[in-house]
Amino acid sequence: MRLIDSNMISPQIEELLSFATSKEKVEMEYLSYLSATNKLLYGMIIENEIVGCIGIEFISSSKCEIRHIAVSPKSRKQQIGSDMIYYIIEKFQIDTLFAETDKEAVDFYSSIGFSITSIGEKYSGVERFHCILEFANI
Repeated sequence: MRLIDSNMISPQIEELLSFATSKEKVEMEYLSYLSATNKLLYGMIIENEIVGCIGIEFISSSKCEIRHIAVSPKSRKQQIGSDMIYYIIEKFQIDTLFAETDKEAVDFYSSIGFSITSIGEKYSGVERFHCILEFANI
């Protein structure tokens, strides 16, 4: 995994972030990682290609939120998403990690031990879920 810290967004990161946020917000989100002191964006590189990214925001030294996580379509189902999460947990000694997501990602988070709670329709017609993983559950 490599920390993404370039002032220029690579096409691969731009595409990956577009899977995790709207295309209109990609550049703004990318710039927020560069400017915020409590946010980091990492890329998973395999054979010189960025195949996944994970963006986190620290709430405290041992608690953080996954703000964005995405894996390129051709690299899915290879544990890249879970590898990125475990990397963050180990690197920063995280004891609580959480995310908000939609129905499509619930099975992914659940499969690696996150507890899932519906928070209802945050947006019209779109149910959202709070996912939390505490170190004692790993």
